[in-house]
Amino acid sequence: MPAAAQPVVQSVGGQGFDAYLQTVAARARREGVSQQTISQVLTGLTPNDRVMALDSAQPNRSSSPPPVAPYIAQHVGPSIIARGRDRYAQNASLLPSIERRYGVPAKMLFAIWGHETNYGSYVGDFDLARSLATLAWEGRRRQLFENELIALMKMVDQGVPTYKLKGSWAGAFGYPQFLPSVYLRLAVDGDGNGTRDIFSSPADTLASIANYFRDAGWRPGQPWGVRASLPQGFSAGAYSSKLSAPTCSAVHARHSQWKSVAEWRALGVNPLGPIGDNVQASLFQPDGPGTAAYLLTGNYRVILQYNCSNYYALSVGLLADEIAR
Repeated sequence: MPAAAQPVVQSVGGQGFDAYLQTVAARARREGVSQQTISQVLTGLTPNDRVMALDSAQPNRSSSPPPVAPYIAQHVGPSIIARGRDRYAQNASLLPSIERRYGVPAKMLFAIWGHETNYGSYVGDFDLARSLATLAWEGRRRQLFENELIALMKMVDQGVPTYKLKGSWAGAFGYPQFLPSVYLRLAVDGDGNGTRDIFSSPADTLASIANYFRDAGWRPGQPWGVRASLPQGFSAGAYSSKLSAPTCSAVHARHSQWKSVAEWRALGVNPLGPIGDNVQASLFQPDGPGTAAYLLTGNYRVILQYNCSNYYALSVGLLADEIAR
């Protein structure tokens, strides 16, 4: 293995890496993390230049997003649909109890699992402690990543082996790519064996995603959205939203104002899938006038809480529908 490049020695705040880890260790002790875990997780860490490069290369939000259609074609193709259906069949015995307990359709759980890690075939190989320590120390989003590093140590205190703590460069891990704080709060034991193993257990993975969706406000009995047909000359711009979203505003700004499906029907907007007339929905044409249109429910916003991107949420919803078809 080639030697790592010499890391930079100070963060944007001017603090050395080792000195910063001492402040993290002190905070961890105050929050009840054992000294054994602190030493096990933090000892020997060095900054990861690759992680900092990947973080700094994240694209800026554009006022003119690229077309959604090519993204959908790539992420909702025959291969991932077929694998999703196979996984669905393999785990069919687990699904009724999970759906009853959490109120979330199983198809949504498989779509998340498939989109995040291709049903567990790639979960990332970055050392989570090193990645989170690097991102926290660098300082641009210190509070976020320091909180996650502390949460990671609490996971170890709860019995998660450190050898399992590999994942994405930004700290997500396991089949559903949870962050450590999400794991602590929402991961569940789906198979009753006493562990919350989202690293290798389909039962724990599916139940944990379902628990996330329920916690985020999933409404049982409603779809995430449906395709819709628009009348000739319909101007979606006439129904633009006046609301200002507190988070992820650029994503929500592209959705129309909320109306009941019955109100949309009265305007000539016809849903092309099953949805109740009393359901509140917003109209969305991701690629602009003359392209595919959707009526999105509050459940679409639950998907956005998993990853606040219209590309992501729309492809998850469409993949879920294809898996269940």
